[in-house]
Amino acid sequence: MKILIIGSGGREHALTWKLASSGHTVFCAPGNPGMATEAECLGIAIGDVDGLVRAASGRRIDLVVVGPEAPLVAGLADRLRDSGIAVFGPGRRGAQLEGSKIAAKEFFARHNIRTAEFAACRTVAEADAAIDRIGDKGDVVVKADGLAAGKGVVLCSDREQARSAARDMLEGQRFGPAGARIVVEKRLLGRELSVMAITDGERFEVLAQAEDHKAIYDGDRGPNTGGMGTVSPCRWVTPALVDRIDRDIFAPTLRGLRADGIDYRGVLYAGLMIEQTGLPWILEYNCRFGDPETQPILARFDGDLAPWLAGAAAGQLPAGSMRWDTRTSVCVVLASAGYPGKAQTGLAITGLPTARADALGPDRMVFHAGTAVRDGAIVTAGGRVLGITALAADLPSARAAAYNAVAAVHFDGMQIRRDIGDRGKSA
Repeated sequence: MKILIIGSGGREHALTWKLASSGHTVFCAPGNPGMATEAECLGIAIGDVDGLVRAASGRRIDLVVVGPEAPLVAGLADRLRDSGIAVFGPGRRGAQLEGSKIAAKEFFARHNIRTAEFAACRTVAEADAAIDRIGDKGDVVVKADGLAAGKGVVLCSDREQARSAARDMLEGQRFGPAGARIVVEKRLLGRELSVMAITDGERFEVLAQAEDHKAIYDGDRGPNTGGMGTVSPCRWVTPALVDRIDRDIFAPTLRGLRADGIDYRGVLYAGLMIEQTGLPWILEYNCRFGDPETQPILARFDGDLAPWLAGAAAGQLPAGSMRWDTRTSVCVVLASAGYPGKAQTGLAITGLPTARADALGPDRMVFHAGTAVRDGAIVTAGGRVLGITALAADLPSARAAAYNAVAAVHFDGMQIRRDIGDRGKSA
């Protein structure tokens, strides 16, 4: 197949690597230096809808895979489909599951999908009242309604912190228009889990699970990021829990989408909280593959991904089930100084060949997330710069392989969590 991948991050590099390894011809827009080693990068911005449609038509692309959420929320998939181009990704209405936290929470309530008590707020006064009503001691979560690159969520332990977070978004405009409205919801206790499913609008196929590490510092301290590392599989996730997630979360979601007249073809990425009793609660949905969850998950995928993506786009998933490598994969993110705030960019990255060239060979991948080429050298160009991923027989071996590769790479101010996978040591 001729496949066009929209995006330039670590998730898109992982998709490019997996599809190219199955012999497909892959184009990327705009792509990044890592993707350029495996595909032709077209240099078209993700916001250039007309340019993307022209490129897909002119190159007779068989399938477009939209990586980031912003173009999906803006309706790129609708434009492509209107032009007769097969696309993996929901239209604008389906993408509102991620584009608006308020729309998503109202969807959950409307279709009886288990979620935390919440209130939608436009003013500080409304937020203060919601915090007093929902949180026993201010133990709530404050979320920007719109897209905030995975950073628009503040976990609060007391009323002062919650009110400060609400004011920061509503009056301080910390997230700009994305924070013009906010959600205040009850803070749930348990263990977070990321589960993605590919759907053709009728059926769904659940991917291998992954556990993300959102906070910037070791021990889950500090502000939330887009993700500082991931482990797959989650050894603590039982078949019974997977069945319950299918039954309680994904199945009613698809029924609800159909009831609302939404033909959803793409990824349903559920952010879940699992109570100690094993009961899953939906925190939020994303309308695309997760980042950095996609990196270790695709490292474990056994087979050709293209028929699954093309089948979803066509409204008919392939028969059978996806196959998964039983080994463990660990992804460690290397981030720029200043992230998740204003990141330093333009800094030279050294050691990339060394990170790849060792005895593990194909079981070690370096996915580019925020890189660029300047004067012939690879430099930092974003908050999350690289996702170094290793596949090994068990969790300790995968962690060691990933961190050994991390040690070979350097750029000034590099931020790394040293405890990716520590939660699963005894699991």
